[in-house]
Amino acid sequence: MRESLRTGITFGLTSAAITTLGLIVGLHSGTHSKSVILGGILTIAIADAFSDALGIHVSEESRNIHAAKHIWAATAATLLSKFFFALTFAIPILIFPLSTAIVVTIIWGMSLLVFLSYAMATSQGQAPWKAVAEHVVIAVIVVAITHGVGYWVKDFGL
Repeated sequence: MRESLRTGITFGLTSAAITTLGLIVGLHSGTHSKSVILGGILTIAIADAFSDALGIHVSEESRNIHAAKHIWAATAATLLSKFFFALTFAIPILIFPLSTAIVVTIIWGMSLLVFLSYAMATSQGQAPWKAVAEHVVIAVIVVAITHGVGYWVKDFGL
């Protein structure tokens, strides 16, 4: 059971951080609208949490090595962690001016990734800097691309 919870929580947290950051940055550069960004965050928290949970469920079933209890625990852990962590990104949007909130959400998302990467690497006896760097670089790439896509869509009126 512990392995299934770790699977769901680590997947849900990582997905929430990267997907929600990409969405926030892309929507901000394309719209500069708090309501649009909040709608996007809520959509991620609901639709993407269920999608990711089903993805973990099907992936675990396809491996055919775990009992149904393990599979459902990983599914529930993914759903709840993705939902909860994605919603945490709405807090800065609600309480700060939008330009400040964007910076705060980026710091929050990167902090989540650093913490998770560090914890995973040290628990496995690996060098934490390598895991942290790898995961943060991927997140930065996602943020940079979605930022550009948001401006591109805005500039071309798509």
